Amino acid sequence: STALSGPQAAPTVPPQSGGPQAGAAGSAATPLGSAATPLSSGPGGGQSSWAQQVHRLAGAGGGDEQPVAPWKPPVDDPFQAAARRQAAARPAGLGKRLAARLLDTVVLAAVTAVAAVPLGSKAIDHVNEKIDAAKLSGETVTVWLLDGTTSVYLGIVLAVLLLAGVVSEVLPTAKWGRTLGKKLMGLEVRDIEGHDAPEFGAALRRWLVYSVPGLLAVGLVGVAWCLFDKPWRQCWHDKAAHTFVAG
Repeated sequence: STALSGPQAAPTVPPQSGGPQAGAAGSAATPLGSAATPLSSGPGGGQSSWAQQVHRLAGAGGGDEQPVAPWKPPVDDPFQAAARRQAAARPAGLGKRLAARLLDTVVLAAVTAVAAVPLGSKAIDHVNEKIDAAKLSGETVTVWLLDGTTSVYLGIVLAVLLLAGVVSEVLPTAKWGRTLGKKLMGLEVRDIEGHDAPEFGAALRRWLVYSVPGLLAVGLVGVAWCLFDKPWRQCWHDKAAHTFVAG
């Protein structure tokens, strides 16, 4: 019979895999490496399924690509490091604390002396002038050592002392947890709970509780308090700031 042409021509049927001739044609048309890949059934049969195509594309790189190393957690976990630091924290020895305090006191006294020496000389000269004037008057006169002039000088010296304490004690304690003396002695000021360096407010409160009573000689009791305090050997200024000295 003669094949129809034009719009009435029957569509060409692709070779099936049933017969021997169709199997040979199918083998020729199949790409290399996919002969063993099962084919999807249903409409559009004869083509690889979507999952098989994705799998084939994923393996197109062959063995040139390097294997991906599995993710590993950080070697030094921050939470574990904090826990170890907290467990290892011990109160510092009283001898080291005393040595560190002496070093810090020398530094603070040297800075304060820059203002205290000239102002102290002026205050002494002022008092001597008052005493000489009282002697020349020939009368019994009470000479007050603390008057309007000397009180101003004293106020300036105290302001320099507190400012120098903030610079040499408060700021280093809040930033690094140690002053110069504590650094030389291997000590650190730590928060009693977090075992980190105290914040600026706590460091300032610690310095004020130490320095202000110290000017009135009451601070000696607060400093000696660490001799009997347990378990963290806290002085009054440590208790006020919730800190302790580790070493």
